[in-house]
Amino acid sequence: MATTIILDCDPGIDDALAIAFAHGHPGVELAGITTVAGNVGLAKTTANALAVCEFIGAAGTPVTAGCEGPLLRPALDARDVHGEEGLGGAVLPAPAASPAGGHAIEFIIDTVRADPGEITLVATGPLTNIALAVRREPRLAGWVRDFVIMGGSSGRGNVTPAAEYNIWADPEAAAVVFGAGWTVTMLGLDVTMRTGASAAVLRRMRELGPLGGELLLPALEQYLSVGDSSGPPVHDVCAVAFLAQPSLFGLVPARVQVETAGHLTAGMTVTDFSGDPNAMVAMEIDVARFWEVTLGTFGRVAQGMRAA
Repeated sequence: MATTIILDCDPGIDDALAIAFAHGHPGVELAGITTVAGNVGLAKTTANALAVCEFIGAAGTPVTAGCEGPLLRPALDARDVHGEEGLGGAVLPAPAASPAGGHAIEFIIDTVRADPGEITLVATGPLTNIALAVRREPRLAGWVRDFVIMGGSSGRGNVTPAAEYNIWADPEAAAVVFGAGWTVTMLGLDVTMRTGASAAVLRRMRELGPLGGELLLPALEQYLSVGDSSGPPVHDVCAVAFLAQPSLFGLVPARVQVETAGHLTAGMTVTDFSGDPNAMVAMEIDVARFWEVTLGTFGRVAQGMRAA
């Protein structure tokens, strides 16, 4: 039986790939997408989500815009990593559809409340929308089936030595989320940095028709230009792949708290593996199987696009 998800994201190169994975894997049902400012501003993350959905054949997926910036801090972005428009070198047709009415916070609360115990929240951007949703409706933490994020790390950062980008972009929101009373499944840099798309992976993507040639490869080319020699990592795909195939990852219970005050450590996810756990932290990944599952899923998306 498929896992029904709401994907809260900030497309973003790897968010776009996560949307494609969620659409293509038979074990995942994408009930809706909510957007937040992060990799680029909210108008662009929302337009990118709509454009990706239309391009891959998921045009019926509702996309609802959320927060334009962090709870307390000035808005920042990652255009230096994701490109001016957010999708690297990928240039998709402008979306024909408009965002759904209302606010992401309302969509999250209303959708989960209508089907308690059945919806999994997946967050692959800054946690602003999720923090405000759980503040407005604290029962949300008990209504969701699961809550999965791409974010954080037990011991390193990628935007500072201490902090991963999604947590660093709004650490106050992340602190609210980790303290909300649910168990956060954290797919962080401990595993996502191991998912570099090798030359062999990129060759297989070239066989995927327009999906590979117009979205995956030109998007990842931007990542490759700022990444390391192991290939561009697909961080956000991990959060959705975990739901589709949990055995790809090894998780360890831990107490995760978010540093909000440190001058050098703001956004750090302080991970105590001996503390009273509020999280399950991914520490292992089967990289070869991850790519087989991911490329197979992208193959189903490409086949659907050819058949349309």
